[in-house]
Amino acid sequence: MPQMVQSRAQFGFVGALLVWVVALVTYIGYTPFNQVLVGSTMDHLADTPPSVSYIAYAVIGIVLAVVRYDFIHKASRWLTYLTGAGLAVFSVGIVVVAPFSADQLDLSAFTLAPFLIQLFHAAVYQLSWSIYVSDYSRYLPPTVGVRSSFWWTYLGAGFGGALMMLVGAVAAGLFPKLSLVDAVVKAGDQLFSGFGVVLLLLSVIPLFTIGTLNFYGGSLTLLSSIGSVKRVPLTLGTRIATLVVIGVASTGLAFSANDDFLTTFGDFLIVLGYLFTPWTAVNLIDFYVVRRGRYSIREIFNPRGIYGRWNWRGLTAYGVGFVSMLPFAVIGDVEGPLAHWVKGADVTMLVGLAVSSLLYLVLCRSLDIDAERAVIASADAGLDPDHAGHQADAGHHA
Repeated sequence: MPQMVQSRAQFGFVGALLVWVVALVTYIGYTPFNQVLVGSTMDHLADTPPSVSYIAYAVIGIVLAVVRYDFIHKASRWLTYLTGAGLAVFSVGIVVVAPFSADQLDLSAFTLAPFLIQLFHAAVYQLSWSIYVSDYSRYLPPTVGVRSSFWWTYLGAGFGGALMMLVGAVAAGLFPKLSLVDAVVKAGDQLFSGFGVVLLLLSVIPLFTIGTLNFYGGSLTLLSSIGSVKRVPLTLGTRIATLVVIGVASTGLAFSANDDFLTTFGDFLIVLGYLFTPWTAVNLIDFYVVRRGRYSIREIFNPRGIYGRWNWRGLTAYGVGFVSMLPFAVIGDVEGPLAHWVKGADVTMLVGLAVSSLLYLVLCRSLDIDAERAVIASADAGLDPDHAGHQADAGHHA
């Protein structure tokens, strides 16, 4: 089950809107960044006006989300092989070429604050993928175990993110005065002429698949958000309408991008970290410690069920955890009152995780888990694994 829907157990049927709004911000916020990268690439390779690329990216993503969702999974597999091979060649080749100067490799000037800022940027980027991880796994047959699902997801996200981040770091380190696209091309050409363009294409083409998932996931999230307060008919028309809304919003942001867009995107990631951190803490503590994976499928979709419309425990832990991070916040040139204690290093994620987790554990001490499980056993009678698997498959193809 998607974490967004499962969050109703921690925040309530309506209270989970908090999480879905954050998810919508993520879907809409990531897409214009991808559109800008595609626009810059096409401008570099074919002198295509960025505005044309922005619109084409949105149209392709929306069309694929409507008619060929399965195609995205198949394409992603092949792109994984191609991109992995290209990154392996670059990773080995750039070490052999050894283009870095002695000053760049000297760690004597190392300072902790910028390192932690970059570290938490990477961590927040990975954390923001939590809204995607069930998108594929929930369609797997019941014979696939939790262990294999976890490790393939974790390693795929980890290696996929880390390798691309390393390419960007190397390109920026070698050519700090160039734009992102030009730096990647120059870095690739350090190995042999023409490889920079190959590396650029391998970096950009997968953005079309994830763009489709952004439109698709954003559409479902918007429908779920509206459905929490008012029933919406899940027709082809409503799905297309929400896809268009997501597409128009993201494309509008892409058109408003300026030369400082990379800096703006970095700030966007920081804000996402502040929003996602307390939710992640509550969600994981509830799943692994409090309820230990025992939820009622039927009650989660019942606005008057055992999880309630508003769950004060989850909402309180989220709110207090979020507020606890603000004194340590560092967004661009703006710092919280306690940020100077850690010399500008962004430790908000550590603070938020600790406060939200501990507070949620304390608040759940009054939760009668045994009584809740008795209700779950009665409410979900008949939902055996085989039946649930067939329902998920049917829902997918529907």
